[in-house]
Amino acid sequence: MTSVSKILYIVLMVLIATANLSAQDVFAEQFNYAKRLYEEEKYFDAVTEFKRLLFFYEGDNYSFESNLLIGLSYKEAAKFSEAIQHFTLAELNSSTEYEVFESRIEIIKVNILRRTTQRAFALLDSLENDVRFRKNSEEINYWRGWAYIFSDDWKKAASYFSKLENCHQLSQICDSLDNDLYNPQLVKFLSIVPGAGQFYTGEYVSGLISIGWNVLWGYLTINAFMEDRVFDGLMVGTLLWWRFYSGNIQNAEKFAIEKNLKMTNLALRYLQNDYSGKKP
Repeated sequence: MTSVSKILYIVLMVLIATANLSAQDVFAEQFNYAKRLYEEEKYFDAVTEFKRLLFFYEGDNYSFESNLLIGLSYKEAAKFSEAIQHFTLAELNSSTEYEVFESRIEIIKVNILRRTTQRAFALLDSLENDVRFRKNSEEINYWRGWAYIFSDDWKKAASYFSKLENCHQLSQICDSLDNDLYNPQLVKFLSIVPGAGQFYTGEYVSGLISIGWNVLWGYLTINAFMEDRVFDGLMVGTLLWWRFYSGNIQNAEKFAIEKNLKMTNLALRYLQNDYSGKKP
C-alpha cells in the first residue's frame, strides 16, 4: 500500500468512526429527550419518543429502560395490558438479575391494580421459588401484602406486612380495619333472631322495625291456627311472616356488606392519597 493509499484509508476510518459517534450521540439525545418527557409526566409524548428510538436504533443499549419507561407511562394512563406487554419486553431485554426482578415486580403491581390478584400471587410464588431472588424476600412479602389488600383479605395482608417489622404502618392499618369489618356469616346467624343482625351492624331503627313486623305476623299466624283458621294461618305464615323473616336476614346481611364496602373504600382512599410508602 502506497503512502497516499494509507492516508486515504486512515481518513476513511476517521470519517466512519466520526459518523458512528455522531449517530450514537443522536440516539443518546433521543433517549434523554424521551426520558425527560416521562419525568415531566408527558406520558403520551414519552411513549411516542421511546418507540421512535426503538424503531431506528438497532442495538440493545436502550431496550430495557425504554420498554420499562413505556410500561410505566401506560400504567399511569391505566392502559394495563399495554403496560404488561412492555414490562415483559423489558424483562426479555434485561442484562442483570436486578433488571429481571424489577420488570417482574412491575408486572405484579399492574396485576394488583387491575385486581387480577391470582395472577399476581402466581408471579410472587415464582419469584419466591427462584433461588436468584431469595435475597429479595422482604420486597416479595411487601407486594404479597398489597395483593391481599386488593383481594379484600386484610387479615392476611396484615400478617405479611408484620413479617417486615412488628409495628409496620401497613400492618397496623390492615389489622385495625380487619377488626372493624362486620362478619356477614355472623350477621346471618344472629338474624335467626329477628333484628339481632341489624343491632350488630348498628342499625337499631331497622332492627326494631324488623322485630315489630315479625312479632305482628307471627302473632297473627299463631292466632289463626289457634282459632282453627288453617287457611288464614297458612296464607299469613307463608306469604307475610316468612317474607318478613327472610327479608330480615337479607336486610341485615346487606347492611354488613355495605358498611364493609364503605370502610374498605375509605382505607383504600387513605392508602392512595396519604400513605407515603411504596404503592402499586
